[in-house]
Amino acid sequence: MTVAFVPADAAGSPGEEKPAAGTSADGMSAIETASANEGFWVEPGAAGGTEPSTAGPDVTGARDVTEAPDMAAALEVAEVVARDAREFGVYARTGGWAFALKVARSVRPGGQSAGETPKISAKRFAELAGCSPERVMRYYKAWDKAADDGLVPHFEILVPGQEIELPDSDAWLSYYTSRSGAASERGTAIAAAAEAEGIRPTKALEVAENPTALRAAILADPATARAARAALLDRLREDPVLQTELARDIARTDELKKAVAGETRAADRIGYVRQIVENGQVRTPAGQTIDAPVGLREEAERHLSLIDELDDGEDAGQWASEAYDTVKELVVQAVEADPELRLRERRTKLYSSLQRATKVFEELTFEDVDDLDDLYEDDMLQRLEELQAAVGTCIAALRKAAPAQS
Repeated sequence: MTVAFVPADAAGSPGEEKPAAGTSADGMSAIETASANEGFWVEPGAAGGTEPSTAGPDVTGARDVTEAPDMAAALEVAEVVARDAREFGVYARTGGWAFALKVARSVRPGGQSAGETPKISAKRFAELAGCSPERVMRYYKAWDKAADDGLVPHFEILVPGQEIELPDSDAWLSYYTSRSGAASERGTAIAAAAEAEGIRPTKALEVAENPTALRAAILADPATARAARAALLDRLREDPVLQTELARDIARTDELKKAVAGETRAADRIGYVRQIVENGQVRTPAGQTIDAPVGLREEAERHLSLIDELDDGEDAGQWASEAYDTVKELVVQAVEADPELRLRERRTKLYSSLQRATKVFEELTFEDVDDLDDLYEDDMLQRLEELQAAVGTCIAALRKAAPAQS
């Protein structure tokens, strides 16, 4: 039914045709009678310019004047607006299926010639639509996949202008890819990773196809940078090439080298404290492994709990240094408080020094040197003679300390 609205002052507007005078037998004006017969509603008072009589009941069938504005607002809808609302409702319920249907029923399937069907090619359809053939074909392929799954009819069944019951909008994203790169092996991998993360593949594909935008977001937004860092760490575990490239970048950047060295030192110190807590043992400065005293373990556990409570973004370097220095001092005190342990510590330290000196001297050889005359320096001979004297002194001292032979 067509709905029309006649303004209240239409009868008195200059330049407009006025209705003929006179009323029908039931009290309605001529224009009111005509409007009622044709399904139109006319606001009371618009035709004759007089107010309804208050002496008796309203026999015109018109509503109270005070209700007219609300009713008019509900009915005064242009057809073009109503059509937009209906089309919006269809799209809200069906999503991209509404547009895919237009392609499916109008674009010629592969293998059909122009003489067999009134449908047109995807290229011609795109020209009429004012978009690219690639975009049309993405809708075409989405419909084709859904038809293979039995969700929608095949192209050959559909005819131009045909309306069918469309699937729910939620199913659309399972078949449609808005970017041509999604069809490639790379795009398929990105789409699969996006689904695993619980996001729409189109978002991930858009980022992958615009690295400059990704770089800008990382540079400008700390949260995006942290997300990128976490993703890189996850990928590093399975990508040896990326591991090598990143290690090379770090080695060539002084600031990164210093940062890595600092973090490595902090991690080693935290590991030292953690070993005491978890294994109940500690290494002394000389390299002995001993059972950690109860007080030492408690102090190590206290420092470790403070470190573990730090947020991911907080610098643990200072906390690690404080924990390490505190524990090391307690280890030294524990060694000094035990005479037997102190003696073993000194013996271990001396033996370690002797082993290091022996290894260094063993590497010092002249057997393969043919041009020793060219290498000779007075200082070399002097240092070796001093070393020989020191070794002799050590040997003599150890001989005196040796237990007497029975």
